[in-house]
Amino acid sequence: MLNAASRAAFAATTIAFLYFFFPATVASQAVQRNPVQVSPSHFDISPPVREMAPGERPGPPAFVNPPRALPRPRHALVVDPVVQSTPSTSVIPATSNNFPGLGNGFSGFSVTGAPSDDNLAVGPNDVVQAVNTSYAVFSKSGTLISGPISFATLFNGNSDCTRTYYSDPIALYDRQADRWVLSILGFDSTSSGPYYHCIAVSTSGDPTGSYARYSFKSSTNLPDYPKMGVWPDAYYVTYNMFSGNTLLGAQVCAHNRSAMLAGQSETAQCFTTTSSNAGLLPGDVDGQTAPPASSPNYLLSLASVANTLSLWTFHVDWATPANSTLTGPTNLAVAAFNEACSNGGTCIPQSGTSTKLDSLGDRLMYRLTYRNFGDHESLVANHSVNAGTQTGVRWYEIRSPGSSPVVYQQGTYAPDANHRWMASVAMDSAGDIGVGFSVSSSTIHPEIHYTGRLSSDQLGTLPQGEASIIDGAGSQTTYTGFCFPSFQCPLTRWGDYTAMQVDPSDDCTFWYTNQYIPSNGSFNWSTRLATFKFSNCGANLVASTTTLSANPAGSSTYGTAVQLTANVSGSGGTPTGSVTFSDSTSTLGTAALNSGTAVLSTSAMAAGSHSITASYGGDSSYAGSTSSALSYLVNQAGTSASVSSSSPTSNQGQSVTFTATVTPNTSFADSTTNLGTASLSNGQAKLSTSTLSAGNHTITAQYGGDSNFTGSTSAGISQVVNAVPADFTISASPSSVSVKHAKTASYTVTITPSGGFTGTVQLSGSWAGPNPTFSPASVAGSGSSTMKVSTTGVATGTYTVTITGTSGSLVHSTQVTLQIR
Repeated sequence: MLNAASRAAFAATTIAFLYFFFPATVASQAVQRNPVQVSPSHFDISPPVREMAPGERPGPPAFVNPPRALPRPRHALVVDPVVQSTPSTSVIPATSNNFPGLGNGFSGFSVTGAPSDDNLAVGPNDVVQAVNTSYAVFSKSGTLISGPISFATLFNGNSDCTRTYYSDPIALYDRQADRWVLSILGFDSTSSGPYYHCIAVSTSGDPTGSYARYSFKSSTNLPDYPKMGVWPDAYYVTYNMFSGNTLLGAQVCAHNRSAMLAGQSETAQCFTTTSSNAGLLPGDVDGQTAPPASSPNYLLSLASVANTLSLWTFHVDWATPANSTLTGPTNLAVAAFNEACSNGGTCIPQSGTSTKLDSLGDRLMYRLTYRNFGDHESLVANHSVNAGTQTGVRWYEIRSPGSSPVVYQQGTYAPDANHRWMASVAMDSAGDIGVGFSVSSSTIHPEIHYTGRLSSDQLGTLPQGEASIIDGAGSQTTYTGFCFPSFQCPLTRWGDYTAMQVDPSDDCTFWYTNQYIPSNGSFNWSTRLATFKFSNCGANLVASTTTLSANPAGSSTYGTAVQLTANVSGSGGTPTGSVTFSDSTSTLGTAALNSGTAVLSTSAMAAGSHSITASYGGDSSYAGSTSSALSYLVNQAGTSASVSSSSPTSNQGQSVTFTATVTPNTSFADSTTNLGTASLSNGQAKLSTSTLSAGNHTITAQYGGDSNFTGSTSAGISQVVNAVPADFTISASPSSVSVKHAKTASYTVTITPSGGFTGTVQLSGSWAGPNPTFSPASVAGSGSSTMKVSTTGVATGTYTVTITGTSGSLVHSTQVTLQIR
């Protein structure tokens, strides 16, 4: 018998004036199933990028990526109740790195479009910055290692991704796998397809090495504003789908991370929301501690109703895609707000020009950062809102997204009369928050600033002071030359997003990048990369050591619970926090430390060889550490099978159901004759058959085994099939016919044999009128005949016609109705 594990394998009060605690209000949640599966239109492995020839593409005119607004609910102006309206007297830590990124004046790079779409990713040694339409690799001190590299070069050889225009680049670092992920949208026209989302995943930790390259084609609808997030089970991507300028809804896709890390082709699973939902951001993991095992990805957007966020969950099942689900939204009430610039439009002033800048207040800003602290999970997000006469940055921390989501804290940062917008927010390992953003007004050129909070600060505030990364020396002005898609570009486009990341080397240092204008002009934006760190994060951390053991040691049988034990030690005390257990790139689970020991019991490992590690996330005193890999073998589980009959003695032609209690697919046999194959449902497989001949039969059920289970065959059971006498049945259709007086009605008479009947059946009929005629007059063995009934000379009314079949001593009848009108 299989054990249970094996069977399961088959089958605060208000604080001050800035903090409000809002639990979730659950709307009627929809659960979407059966995602659309999307295969790449092109897949290959590139040569090392450092060795590739520059990609060629048509020389585009100056390009302005047209903004596509998202519909937002219109409501009266409100007073934001969580505005932080006065500057802090604290002094935020100065930047430790502050160097120029791609943009105007950067050697080898030319600005050909707006906005910059500036963002970055940070690894153990390198920083990758991506903009429209190139990327570059820097050391952490700002030395250029490689680049600028155009996305046309990265995808050189992939004809799908060699396009006239590119937009919406993304750079991510997958910490758990030590890989880089780059993506961009490629197209030849903004008004008609095809459009290609081009994704590249490095084959190693070297961002200048080779990449697995994928292109995903959208023939007619524009997958606008793609955003990506790293999660243990997938790389998640969100789009705003447009047909022309008409919003169709959001599309959310899960890309098979395991396959992409292995350099293999993959098939994405995608869901689409209604047109009232858009602007979703996927959760992106920060920190060493992964989400709990089997945790869905979290997605967040501004809701289709006022003063609300919408939280979604995406559970992907790669083995059985039909089991994948997109669930939501869960509506989270937040403090009242109005979108910046009245429903997210264009209103940000600059010094020395009448040209206003876009706010993109109609959506959340990149990224939706996720962090698992062991005792709680947090999401942090932001968007731009009205804050009186200026715009400000509304930010949130949402806790317990997987159980009882709650807006743990929120605030609007608008400490003076300047406009602040286009922000990005992240959280370090100590729970401190860093926020970077653009600042502008009618008296200053656009600048890049940052602020933040410590985990011990008053909730809902960013009180650690504000500092400048760079003060712009110019404003973005109207371009009067030829530019696509119009002959005059007002150049209101700004952003469309920025990026705040946390350095994985210490899990404390914030990295931020944004754009600015070095002198009045158009298509002359520049960018900056800068770092800062709060002193309390990682201060004087003691090194820790993590060791891992398993019970049973070395190997086990599939379905058997394996107890994994991690011991974490460090001098001067006992580490606290949690440990994440991983099987290669898959998370097995997370367990809290108790006196330096964390224990996880799992039966989720498939048969085969495994490489298991335990990663300690650290605490306020001890740095994180990861154990050596533990090699572990899971053997196939043995099986046993039994079979039963619904009727051990039956008549020939009678349907009998055989039930096998075993594992996965099971074959049924009559001695050496294969009766058929059936799949399991709740540990049983059933096969119904009526084809057994008369006599004694021995029925067995045979399970062929799979990757986790060995095969087995049941003992035979006896099935007695009694012979039945030769006979036949008679039927007619239709059961009722209506005809006019003096007309002829037609019926089909069918003879069905049983028990091996082969005789000839003579047909006759009787009723109140002339005798019916049959063609043919008799049926041999089985078949049908047409009966004609004449109504000549018969009064109107309803009559019964009796049809009789005779074969020797066998006589059977059936009746039909005839209506004469």
